[in-house]
Amino acid sequence: MFISKKVLALAATGALALSVSACGSSADTAGSGGDKAVECNVGISMPTRSLERWINDGEQLQKSLKDAGCKVDLQYADNKTDQQISQIQNQVAGGAKILVIAAVDGEVLSPVLAEAKKQDATVIAYDRLINGSENVDYYATFDNYKVGQLQGHFIEEQLGLKDSKESFTLEPFAGSPDDNNAKFFFSGAWDVLLPYVEEGKLTVPSKKSPASNDDWASIGIQGWASDKAQAEMDNRLSSFYSGDSKVDVVLSPNDSLAIGISASLKSAGYKAGTDFPVLTGQDADKANVKAILDGSQSMTVWKDTRALGDRVFTMIEQITTGKTVEVNDTKSYDNGKKVVPSYLLDPEVVTKADVQTKLVDSGFLKASDIGL
Repeated sequence: MFISKKVLALAATGALALSVSACGSSADTAGSGGDKAVECNVGISMPTRSLERWINDGEQLQKSLKDAGCKVDLQYADNKTDQQISQIQNQVAGGAKILVIAAVDGEVLSPVLAEAKKQDATVIAYDRLINGSENVDYYATFDNYKVGQLQGHFIEEQLGLKDSKESFTLEPFAGSPDDNNAKFFFSGAWDVLLPYVEEGKLTVPSKKSPASNDDWASIGIQGWASDKAQAEMDNRLSSFYSGDSKVDVVLSPNDSLAIGISASLKSAGYKAGTDFPVLTGQDADKANVKAILDGSQSMTVWKDTRALGDRVFTMIEQITTGKTVEVNDTKSYDNGKKVVPSYLLDPEVVTKADVQTKLVDSGFLKASDIGL
């Protein structure tokens, strides 16, 4: 059930405790591990409007909270760390008691979170872990290591690597070095693919093949920028592929990189349906789903961000009513100062065969948006 429907149904019966706390009910505690109830005044800080998923995430959560009677301030930081810090400072000054932050750079927010904690604000890291701060209370995300695993296993299956006697050319990419999630995406995929590289079933003509997961940032694309991914792929194709030499598979950690990589491949003469490489992605962006349908992208890992918004909404409801906040992982996400209690959701693979049933029938995308 979508958040908005749940909110409206609860509100109609007068059962939504969140809206009561938003209106200034007296504080109480609930259950073992519960805290005092707090006012539902929420600051949402998203990294950018340049990717449609962040627009959707921010606006969905804002609407759900407003429907529940909360005060909400939603800001986008244009991928600028100073701007995000300033926006968070303003939200705290404006009385925000809960901060939901998808960090532009997860390494630089410690000072502003220390300021927020002085005002007793609770911090939820949204989909990107915030590092180096003891003042991150919760983390809500998808299982990011599993995202990479799904990409790696997809490549493994598409090429039949387990039983193949052939060797295939691979070009691996990684995400933005300042995004903590990027290392999990790459590690998940590389744990599947590196053994085949070491065995020789996968070769990397560009030599941009990290020796271990720890070296992932050496092939990272700053800011997840499509144009930078395109330029990097242009360079690899022109420098390391000539004549009949072709790239067979490209590991792209997300859809924005895949858009740039696909454009580069097309410019180099690769044609969908004939010699286009296996190309991975993540996020199920509209343009990429169209690419999957036309054969210029092989798959995307779908993270139903409505479910992530739903989970964060539930966390906020639990915080504002003084209940124990539900998490399902207390071991994986060490930010350098603490292991942050986390709630992980499951991602899933979408291919051409799944677009209608998984993305359209679920209401995640409209058929008209992707040419169906």
